[in-house]
Amino acid sequence: MIRNRSGFHVYRYYRIVQKILIITVLFDYLCYNEAVKNFIFWRNLMKKSKWLALAGVAVLSVGILAACSSKSSTSGTTYGYVYSSDPETLDYITSNTGPTTTAVTNGVDGLMETDKYGNLVPSVAEDWSVSQDGLTYTYKIRKGVKWYTSDGEEYADVTAKDFVTGLKHAADSKAGALYLVQDSIAGLSDYLSGADKDFSKVGVKAIDDHTLQYTLKRPEPYWNSKTTYGLLFPVNADFLKTKGKDFGKSTDPTSILYNGPFLLKSLTAKSSIELTKNENYWDKKNVHFDAIKLTYDDGSDPESLERSFTDGAYSIARVYPMSSNYASVEKKYKDNIYYTAAGASTSAMSVNIDRQSYKYTSKKTDAEKTSTKKALLNKDFRQAINFAIDRTVYQSQVNGKDGAAKAIRNLFVPSDFVSAGDKTFGDLVTEKMSSYGDEWSGVNFADGQDGLYNAEKAKTEFSKAKEALQGEGVQFPIHLDLPVDQSSKLNVAQAQSLKQTIEKSLGSDNVVIDINQLSSDDMQNATLNAPNAAAEDWDISNGVVWSPDYQDPSTYLNIFKTTSNENTKTFMGYDNPNNAAAAQVGLKDYDALLDSADSETTDLNVRYDRYAQAQAWLEDSSLVIPLTVGNGAAPVVSRLTPFTGSYTQVGDKSSGDYFKYVKPQEKVVTKKEYEQSREKWLKEKKVSNEKAQKDLAKHVK
Repeated sequence: MIRNRSGFHVYRYYRIVQKILIITVLFDYLCYNEAVKNFIFWRNLMKKSKWLALAGVAVLSVGILAACSSKSSTSGTTYGYVYSSDPETLDYITSNTGPTTTAVTNGVDGLMETDKYGNLVPSVAEDWSVSQDGLTYTYKIRKGVKWYTSDGEEYADVTAKDFVTGLKHAADSKAGALYLVQDSIAGLSDYLSGADKDFSKVGVKAIDDHTLQYTLKRPEPYWNSKTTYGLLFPVNADFLKTKGKDFGKSTDPTSILYNGPFLLKSLTAKSSIELTKNENYWDKKNVHFDAIKLTYDDGSDPESLERSFTDGAYSIARVYPMSSNYASVEKKYKDNIYYTAAGASTSAMSVNIDRQSYKYTSKKTDAEKTSTKKALLNKDFRQAINFAIDRTVYQSQVNGKDGAAKAIRNLFVPSDFVSAGDKTFGDLVTEKMSSYGDEWSGVNFADGQDGLYNAEKAKTEFSKAKEALQGEGVQFPIHLDLPVDQSSKLNVAQAQSLKQTIEKSLGSDNVVIDINQLSSDDMQNATLNAPNAAAEDWDISNGVVWSPDYQDPSTYLNIFKTTSNENTKTFMGYDNPNNAAAAQVGLKDYDALLDSADSETTDLNVRYDRYAQAQAWLEDSSLVIPLTVGNGAAPVVSRLTPFTGSYTQVGDKSSGDYFKYVKPQEKVVTKKEYEQSREKWLKEKKVSNEKAQKDLAKHVK
């Protein structure tokens, strides 16, 4: 199963429209080389699809690191690290794969980017405005921004027309990330379907050379975050026509133009990616590296990362608490090892509420099958499982004891993903949970600590469930099939920890977790590659991970709408909106909460509050049980000044790929330095985010 950008078991992250990503265990930390062998293509539902190859700690793992960077730079510096998969194309418009992003995102800028506090700020656009009805976005294109060849020769001005060309190229080429905007931009869905072949009717217009306008079908308060994807980047029409089919040729830096902080100089397959500073870049004062060199790494020797860092070849390195040489690494860098910030993706346990297939099962009788189905439809039973999981023990299998808690997530939507005034999203959810029962009293939903594990609450909820289920003729113990890829030791170890803690909390005479160790092919057939819900062959699965596409809670929560067939198939084992089991567990009520939240498009505080209500419902239902972050929270050593880089949770200008703003330093960062910088950054971020939110009103015209 799979993961997401910076994964531990996922070494390729492929985004596919309306498909869901299933993951077995991953994170920014892969400690064993067998995980590398398990390249699993995973679909990312109606969401972001990226091909990320992560060899233990691929380039992306660094992102969160780089996003967190504090000192001034020195001249003549080179950023060095690894990458783990070659790009299939350099066409940043049509491709939404990780390797392309890694190679190109530093060379081409779009309308907006994020600053070090996560605020969207102008890039190629120097200013923007939105109409009172939220339907028309107008961008003023910065004068003096130029296109350059890979040799640094000036080619042409960047104009508003280039963004129109880019979107038409995306539409005509059926770009992989079109799902992000096809139902957003007026007229685009009709053009894509062939209902109207006149692209001039699509809601993107170059009013003049320096004025670009998008017209949306309906208000999207998070629209600007979508402009940070390569899909909406500019393309020079003359150059595109000249290159033809060779535009974006995978190994040819001359096949695209550049308007960003770096120029791609060379790309040698399974060897290296090299970029050099664009000396004519309009904002070169914020570019602190003279060059970028990424070295191919297949993950076969994860310990080589630290060795290359020590030798001065790498600017950062992931270290592995569970590796055989960690004692010597820890001794060498005892004051320097720190943990990166948690990423935005969420790894969870899903519950199959309507299982039909039993090819891979430990169940011996029809009575066991029936009893399990009835148990999983009982909310008290699901809550008992939720409270019975010791997430610290679970994550320690990967991150070691010291770093385990840092990776824990207690809500499907990260608690600090958005804010309403001075309240985080987690604060809003906490306020709502009190109405769902005493079992949620005193639960801390903040990330980075185990707020859900409570053996006593688990026993209490199970007792209620058992009484009701016995009245339905259910036989105990309940047997729950948990599939796992047998080739991954870490995945198996985490599955075993789930079995141990759940059975310890609830008693093996009540619940038994049957770990079904499958081959990689069988694992995929039972989960990821299951053709329909009826073929989803499991009771519970810790192989689901979700990563956001844009800065709004809907990017997480809407995937569980009963009409989101592909997603509900993978997360809950049904693909019909009228499924009887879905109705029984109350998912139509969840739909209504989402519809109410989505209807509010002007007041973000109200919108987030309503989505918090939906998240509270989902948490109480325990249909999707959050476990850990899907990326970040990894131990590293670094020569990157903490918290200087761009910070973002969405878009292609991600912290792990985008090296503008990131500052190097000569000395290895100390843990104390990092923690002091982090505290300072968090305080500044809070103030900055609040100001940015207030300033949004100035852009409504």
